Amino acid sequence: MSEIIAALSSQFIQVSLPEPHAALVELNRKPVNAFSQEFWTELGHTFDKIGREPSIRVVVLASALPKAFTAGIDLSALATLDTYEKEPDKNALQQRDFLAAFQRSISSIERCPYPVIAAVHGVAYGLAVDIIAACDVRYAASNASFSIKEVDIGLAADIGTLARLPKLAGNLSLVHELAYTARAFGPAEALQMGMVSRVVEGGRNEVVHAALSTAKEIAQKSPIAVLGTKHLLLHARDHSVQENLDYTTVWNGVMLQTADIKESLAAVKAKRKPQYATLGKLPSKL
Repeated sequence: MSEIIAALSSQFIQVSLPEPHAALVELNRKPVNAFSQEFWTELGHTFDKIGREPSIRVVVLASALPKAFTAGIDLSALATLDTYEKEPDKNALQQRDFLAAFQRSISSIERCPYPVIAAVHGVAYGLAVDIIAACDVRYAASNASFSIKEVDIGLAADIGTLARLPKLAGNLSLVHELAYTARAFGPAEALQMGMVSRVVEGGRNEVVHAALSTAKEIAQKSPIAVLGTKHLLLHARDHSVQENLDYTTVWNGVMLQTADIKESLAAVKAKRKPQYATLGKLPSKL
């Protein structure tokens, strides 16, 4: 198991298993986790590999650095855009491919079949919000500072913030204000907006501890039930109520055959904790 988890780490990303079946993914590009193209590509590959690892049931995404989750994109990573074709049509096609690959890397978090809990502390600007919005559960340390920063460098956020944040937030007026002004905001406004579900007093260590505590609880649940719940919640977000109900009947028509149900009922009867089997190898896309 340790060899499998170690193989998931890369130059800028550390992966460990601090709790059974609960992976901790830590961003680690000093000094402030500014994202280069290599970094965001690594992130995408990491979550795609985690999504195919049956021994993992839940993931915590955090920063290994004491003062920042991420300061956003490393602006030098955009220098390659100057090497593209100068003709507008060809340039547009190359830009589109660049952005689509970038979006796919960040969407790997949402694509991961297991729940992903963001544990955010310190600076969380620009691309940080794209990343956070792709997570399933979001905790913020009391020292966290957020900003939808893109308008300050002359563009609309294009890697996921504008696509996901309006669907997870309960205060669209505040979402618009923050996206238009790029002003920094703290955990209280993030909680008010619905971007985070919990504010943890302290910094990195405290918010990671809280996230791992929740991850430990999730990891003890039926893995097929948790995986199905994430899948159906994402489907519900993007479809009508009736479409989701219809889809759920098909999904559970298969998944109700799981041995996890028998184990759950046997555990209740015996007054013991259930012991669920590890999932088999998952397909690349559910």
